[in-house]
Amino acid sequence: MAHRRSLLKGSLALSAGLALPAFTRSGRPSAEWGVQAGDVTRDSALVWVRSDRPARMILETSATESFRNVRQVRGPLIGPGTDFTGTARLRGLPSGEQVHYRVLLADPDDPRRTSAPAAGTFRTVPDRRRDGVRFVWSGDLAGQGWGINPAFGGYRIFGAMERLDPDFFLFSGDTIYADGPIAATAELPDGSLWRNVTTEEKSKVAETLAEFRGNFRYNLLDEHLRRFNARVPSIVQWDDHEVRNNWYPGQRIADTDTRYTEKDVDVLAARALRAFGEYHPVSTLRPGAREGRVHRVLRRGPLLDVFVLDMRTYRNANSPGDQAVDPQGILGREQLDWLKRELARSRAVWKVIAADMPVGLVVPDTTEGRPHVEAVAQGDPGAPLGRELQIAELLRFVKHRRITGTVWLTTDVHHTSAQHYRPERAAFGDFEPFWEFVSGPLNAGAFPATELDGTFGPERVFLKAPSTANVSPAGGYQFFGEVDIDGGSGELTVRLREMEGTVLFRKTLQPGLVGQ
Repeated sequence: MAHRRSLLKGSLALSAGLALPAFTRSGRPSAEWGVQAGDVTRDSALVWVRSDRPARMILETSATESFRNVRQVRGPLIGPGTDFTGTARLRGLPSGEQVHYRVLLADPDDPRRTSAPAAGTFRTVPDRRRDGVRFVWSGDLAGQGWGINPAFGGYRIFGAMERLDPDFFLFSGDTIYADGPIAATAELPDGSLWRNVTTEEKSKVAETLAEFRGNFRYNLLDEHLRRFNARVPSIVQWDDHEVRNNWYPGQRIADTDTRYTEKDVDVLAARALRAFGEYHPVSTLRPGAREGRVHRVLRRGPLLDVFVLDMRTYRNANSPGDQAVDPQGILGREQLDWLKRELARSRAVWKVIAADMPVGLVVPDTTEGRPHVEAVAQGDPGAPLGRELQIAELLRFVKHRRITGTVWLTTDVHHTSAQHYRPERAAFGDFEPFWEFVSGPLNAGAFPATELDGTFGPERVFLKAPSTANVSPAGGYQFFGEVDIDGGSGELTVRLREMEGTVLFRKTLQPGLVGQ
């Protein structure tokens, strides 16, 4: 790790040019929206860029920030079909090494006319256990009308995460708020005004492909996020606000919701998924494609596998959640079988289940005027019902297959907490104890804690949440989590942190155990 950090110090200068976007048209293409790397493996990575016009994407990589010895990769020709975004895969990289890269955008008609280089860096996954792993996670960015406020410092929480020098960032959903317009001002409790950067696409709910794309571009206006993207590779998943609050497949928007002219949520979801795949480097999505999948497993060496879930695309309709039989549940049968299969074949010391919604926290859905369930738990502390049946099946499988080292990480509820689940406290007891850690939001409204459902016996060991709803980022309660796996002992330490990086809670787990 020390070797990596020494290399990164100098790379600040390479990414510093991305700090202030000019967004002006000149005689050459421009990459002023920055670069991102994602879904990094031991020998490959995806690299993303956005141009201001049609251009050929060219990648150059080097073992040093001086780019003295350069390997060049010819990327795709990017244009309006992907909103001028492009993603290219780097292959044949050395494992466990720092890779410096820069992207050039070349004029298709005159390859000599290229953009200024947009530089970034990442570390490939090590083969050696002793290197350890450190990553951060959070979600819920720019929700409830709280956007980029220059006077507040913008999305400065990304600066705090960057300072920890993580190997990657697990972006756990609600990466945009497509259903959350951002006005020029919002009133704070003391009567002062929160002042947002605004754009046309963020002036209304997103319905068209252009509006969904504009939501992703809005976040990239923030210099902290662009700098973070250039320094820290990502593993990204989605949840509801990439489309619409509490959406599910087959849903139709009520005629009384006059914000939407498009009432078919499946149409909105298809457009959102396309934009999501255009603006994030995700290995299972192709930019410009209308289909693909978000759930996947990222193998991070001997110590860690990350199982990225999609608890949105395959779910059944939100309901009271009291059905005794529920084969579709929140994951769908195909995804649940995939997860069980991948967990069983994993040889990593730790198996992080990246869930975009919590297991035992009751998340209600009142958008249709009825008390329905939005997540898994429905508030009945008895035997599993509804979507809880799938979770029970999964937990039973983990126990009986003696799968070690499972840890659940999630966001969604706009506060931070740690829950410990034990069969001795539960109505359903056929599982081994496990931990679930919650973090977020990143720059959104914070909300009071929701109640726990006793079906799986959770105990809330730690909680920090406001007592009132929709507390602005200026009021605090902005959170992210850190996971640090020691290469020697194999111990996994979770730290729940607030906006400036202060540690609120710490828990160390021991390797090689089925439950703890």
